[in-house]
Amino acid sequence: MKFAKYLIAGVLAAAVSQGALAQDTKIGILNPLRALFASDAAQVIQQELEAELAPDQERATELSEELAALAEEFQQNEAIMTEDEVRRMNSNAQDLQVQLQLIQERVQTALNERNQQFLESMQQQLADAVSEVVAEGGFDLILNADSAPYFDAVLDITARVTAKLNELDQRD
Repeated sequence: MKFAKYLIAGVLAAAVSQGALAQDTKIGILNPLRALFASDAAQVIQQELEAELAPDQERATELSEELAALAEEFQQNEAIMTEDEVRRMNSNAQDLQVQLQLIQERVQTALNERNQQFLESMQQQLADAVSEVVAEGGFDLILNADSAPYFDAVLDITARVTAKLNELDQRD
């Protein structure tokens, strides 16, 4: 019986000391994608991409406006249109939709490719920024924000990592 009491006391002491150690653990939560895409380097890439894709965006706007005008014309004149006019109008609308879809796909593909290139090129800088933030903040554990179903905002180090990315970019 005495042995059981000592065993229980030992287990409790171990649990209390583990709890004390856990209380001293400094944890940070990081959303790496948000940190990267909020950085100055990402903003430069975004501006370049917008300039590069501006003609496609303008053409997509023009096509959307043409489609809207065609739909409005159809609604206004549907009752007096011949079958040939309806077919021609539907054909024009389909052509405009195909052009618009092709432009949207081209823009989306370019955006995805550029984002992937950016992520690949920034992996080392992200690792360096996280390492420096961890060292400066004395963190024991960094969790990905996506893997934490809940966390207090005070644990979020994403803005710190973004600031460190910007600082590292200034050094280069």
